[in-house]
Amino acid sequence: MPNVVLVIDMLRGFCEEGNPLYAGESARRIIPNVRRLLESEVGLGSKVIFICDNHEPDDLEFQMFPRHCVKGTGEAEIIPELAGVPGDVVTKQRYSGFFNTDLEERLKMLAPDRVIVCGVCTDVCVMHTVADARNRDYPVEVPADCVATFSEEGHRFALDHIERILGARVVQPEAAV
Repeated sequence: MPNVVLVIDMLRGFCEEGNPLYAGESARRIIPNVRRLLESEVGLGSKVIFICDNHEPDDLEFQMFPRHCVKGTGEAEIIPELAGVPGDVVTKQRYSGFFNTDLEERLKMLAPDRVIVCGVCTDVCVMHTVADARNRDYPVEVPADCVATFSEEGHRFALDHIERILGARVVQPEAAV
């Protein structure tokens, strides 16, 4: 299997204005980049897995963060710009796509050459999913122009941590010629 692309929380709750955990314009800006990445990887035969926040109405996470992406609500839906991309869905209730999900089993079956991680939020769910993938010895790549979060400071910290501490490869966009 060439690659597996994990698309983290590209959901209406994080990517559309007016929702309690809207990640801001930075989340909107990465949508075309994520779309291009997915189209390219699907064209190469890679598998896409959407990792989606999907909380119970009384989830304890809401003691830390506002209520968001509750099961059955519009916030928990993949954004329309990516909804047509072929891929599987793994729902999660915590930061990492591996925690209490079958993602580990799926990846074992697929045996990817590498795992590419994109989406939101760089310093929360992206970073924790990358950490768990690296802890399982997967080669991980994070395209810097395909991840975003609430603040530029959090974004920079997370990319640095992902590369220097977790050992994933952060890929910078090619400079325009």
